[in-house]
Amino acid sequence: MERRKFLQNAGIAGILAAGAAPAVVHAQQAIRWRLASSFPKALDTIYGAAETFSRKVREMSGGKFEISIHAGGELMPAFGVVDGVQQGTVECAHTAPYYFYGKDPTFSMDCAIPFGLNSRQMTAWMYQGNGMKLFREFYSQYNIVNFPMGNTGAQMGGWYRKEIKSLADMKGLKMRISNLAGAIASELGVVPQSIPGGEIYQALEKGTIDATEWVGPYDDQKLGFFKVAKFYAYPAWWEGGPQLSLYVNNKAYDALTPDYKAMIETAASHAHVDMQAKYDARNPQALKELVASGTKLFRLPKPVMDAAFKFSEAHYAQLSAKNANWKKIYTDYAAFRKEQNLWFRFAEAGFDSYMQAQKL
Repeated sequence: MERRKFLQNAGIAGILAAGAAPAVVHAQQAIRWRLASSFPKALDTIYGAAETFSRKVREMSGGKFEISIHAGGELMPAFGVVDGVQQGTVECAHTAPYYFYGKDPTFSMDCAIPFGLNSRQMTAWMYQGNGMKLFREFYSQYNIVNFPMGNTGAQMGGWYRKEIKSLADMKGLKMRISNLAGAIASELGVVPQSIPGGEIYQALEKGTIDATEWVGPYDDQKLGFFKVAKFYAYPAWWEGGPQLSLYVNNKAYDALTPDYKAMIETAASHAHVDMQAKYDARNPQALKELVASGTKLFRLPKPVMDAAFKFSEAHYAQLSAKNANWKKIYTDYAAFRKEQNLWFRFAEAGFDSYMQAQKL
């Protein structure tokens, strides 16, 4: 009885003084955030990464930290999420950073640039190289704290009404291809179109565009592109390892307790790994089904790839000459890419090329 009376009289201040309460107090804080996605709900892989993230935060917090997920267009336009997070309209967003090339081309390097890093190399640069540090500095200009949150792996090179056999076939092609990749494609004669994922099928069906790129077999099959375009190219020279990002408003993030910050970081990294695992597991069957339905696969001709590579390198030099943000990050990115490809050409490429030649 005396002990119970003591605890009642001591109150929370006494418990805090004893050092026993911080974890308990933190666990009792109920937080409700909103996450604006740039993707449609139909894509359970790319949109689903945000759901995976939210679920893990909820589980780790015992239900005290809830993050509701909103598809592109629900709270704001798919391409409006940077403004939404920057202004604090929502606490966080899940998106492909290269969508915001128009704000600053530097955004693209946090996702994918033509002939850039593959998915493993990108993760290595972000977590073990200088990528995270450099982008934290860059995003501070937008009131954003960033976290890698998903990767599709190398993507397919798009859907076409006719096979691309030469550079001449690229001339005048109206193609849904985003921003930096679109700038390079335009050098090949392509007329680039920027269209959110949920609107691509209608544009291709109506003839507003002649071709489109999206991700790969699993998502592309869901979106039905094979119904209106027969030819399916590979690889996407513009997306060797596109990374998605979680954007968190800096004030919302700074207001979190250390344990909740750790939950955000941990849940984002879990969703990062889980998303690519889903693509790698589901793409093989989807590709077989697409081919069985009449899809014609073709590899983009080397002259097309070579021309795109040449234009890309020239474009990066031009950006470095006029954009300080780009130059600072690209200098480090390019050096890391060089070292990574020196390594990957040996053990990784050697093993992969042998195994892919076997009849398993």
